[in-house]
Amino acid sequence: MNVEQMKTVLREILTKTDLTPCVVGHRGVGKTAGVIQVCREIGRRYVPLRLGQMEVGDLVGIPYREGKVMHWSRPSWWPEDEEDETIVHCDELNRAQQEDTLQAIFQFVEPPAEGQQRALHTHKLHPRHKVVVTINPPDGTYQVATLDRALIDRMVMIYVETDYGCWARYAMKRELDSGVRSFLAGNPHFLSRQGSPLDMEVEPTERGWEMVSTLRRHCRFPKDLEMEVYAGIVGKEAAITFLRWCTDRLNRPVPAAQVLDNWPAVAEETAGQRDDAQAATMNELVTLLQTAPALTEPQEGNLVAYLDCLPRDMRFGLVKSLIKIPPVALALAQDKYDGVVLDAIAAISAEA
Repeated sequence: MNVEQMKTVLREILTKTDLTPCVVGHRGVGKTAGVIQVCREIGRRYVPLRLGQMEVGDLVGIPYREGKVMHWSRPSWWPEDEEDETIVHCDELNRAQQEDTLQAIFQFVEPPAEGQQRALHTHKLHPRHKVVVTINPPDGTYQVATLDRALIDRMVMIYVETDYGCWARYAMKRELDSGVRSFLAGNPHFLSRQGSPLDMEVEPTERGWEMVSTLRRHCRFPKDLEMEVYAGIVGKEAAITFLRWCTDRLNRPVPAAQVLDNWPAVAEETAGQRDDAQAATMNELVTLLQTAPALTEPQEGNLVAYLDCLPRDMRFGLVKSLIKIPPVALALAQDKYDGVVLDAIAAISAEA
């Protein structure tokens, strides 16, 4: 994705989740500038950490003693609870010169467990503050450390590449030299010479799928970016297969048997169906009840719950078909279901 698309993804993740995005890109592509711009656009204070220039003491603070108890002083960069919402930018994370520095920051970039706060040694980060990471790819052209799989697995990897159109809009906005802009308009291949393909060898894991679930529940990405975001968590193959499965499933109507026997699990999916898929579910339901009209008490409740989720005109049409099946009509006629079916039955009576 380009820098503009990266900013769109960062805005969603940083404002709606506690996950840690990690922007991967070659030098000069605009990673840091993009993070700063996102902070400005969403009204967050920006705090940069240059990991290549830091030691463990810079991260965890200097130890001091109170009586027999050892404490660690709060680092100067650490956002206090009452401070404005802050984005802590762990820049050049894989340029940390010492292995223990990289191990120390590991805990900080890990998203907090449910009900917990993000932490670094004894320091707890208030939930209003978020973390973003940027790195150069470990492709042999940079003096960087190779990140282990456990660390990669804890971040949403976002790959950013040069895009002339994106850069041209940026250059015009910043009023860069017209000669430079004109030259690159005719020779865009001179904008940047890309290194090796960006690939951190991400693979699917249980934690990764949980992160995908969090993003799907809370964030809304443009369709053309969704695959790239998920590929940065579970790998390209798994992301493509998953989204293809979602598309196929979206185009298939919910089976009538699932409506009757497993309503809580399919309620959200069923209510969100397109009208043509909903009509298919309704037709299958009528056919199923015509051949096997006996309903258990849980099935009665599920059927009424399904009716309740339908738009008024669809509910009217389905009730009209169902009351032609005597055992089903008898079940729907119970007083406890009046709140859902009474209007439809009254409309059918008036029509008759």
